[in-house]
Amino acid sequence: MVDERDTRHGAHAAEDDDTAAVARPSGKRSARRSRSADSGSVATIDRPTSTKAAKKTDRAERKTGNPFKRLIKFLREVVAELRKVIWPNRKQMVTYTSVVLVFVVFMVAFISGLDLAFIKGVNWLFG
Repeated sequence: MVDERDTRHGAHAAEDDDTAAVARPSGKRSARRSRSADSGSVATIDRPTSTKAAKKTDRAERKTGNPFKRLIKFLREVVAELRKVIWPNRKQMVTYTSVVLVFVVFMVAFISGLDLAFIKGVNWLFG
């Protein structure tokens, strides 16, 4: 198979390679840039002029309001997040629990064996 770049000669090949490299997509970031550039809008992030001002506004927002209202809001957000969780069924739960228990028993036996081996080695070496 002959690459078409091999068949070209001279300065035209270099120019074509440069334009081909520019035309090729290089990943998701460039695709996002091209979409936003095509629409004519530029995404900007509004940032405060100093980090101290941002910290002050964050503190002010946290301290305003009744603590009971904040607690209720927190609990509602927790419940909302827990509804998004995909809970395992009973079979999956038994499988996952047994895998964890077998792994823990194996690791306890392995580390205990290493501990005993090091104790015997130290006792043999230093008597």
